[in-house]
Amino acid sequence: MAAPDTGREGDAIVRETMPDGDRLRRLLLKAAGAGIGVGALLAADLLKPTAVLAADWNRAAFSATSLSEAIRAAGASGSIDSGSIVIKTVEIAENGAQVPLEVTSNVPDSQSISIFVEKNPMPLAASLSFAKGALARVRLQLKMAESSRIRVVVRAADGKNYHASREVKVTLGGCGA
Repeated sequence: MAAPDTGREGDAIVRETMPDGDRLRRLLLKAAGAGIGVGALLAADLLKPTAVLAADWNRAAFSATSLSEAIRAAGASGSIDSGSIVIKTVEIAENGAQVPLEVTSNVPDSQSISIFVEKNPMPLAASLSFAKGALARVRLQLKMAESSRIRVVVRAADGKNYHASREVKVTLGGCGA
């Protein structure tokens, strides 16, 4: 019986004639080699998974307990009201644990979007940064403790902040309420 044509002559013959135990041993040796390689990179400090997992974040802004304190810590104070920020959400949320929100910024050269929920225990709900030229648009689920105003602040490349807000009524709180 002819070996199937795989484009590599030796592979088809090896697969056909190699016993299952040898195939398993070969697979385990390849996996062990890959594990040793990753371990060596980690030991040499060339691979830093914690740099990705523990990305820079604004601890003061996310742990602030008042809206004004969170806005100040996020560097979003002194923002200008803008019609170029589109907020899509429900008017009445039946469950505060899952409030859908979509924000699109038409502010030229938007660099970041920060989302604040006024009456939450910690008002800063999200802060997202965008690469130059990226469409500043985000869709996420918010947790809201009670009916509140959602305030979105967009920072442009020139350093100016713009904001828009929308009221959402919540029938069942989602932040432990």
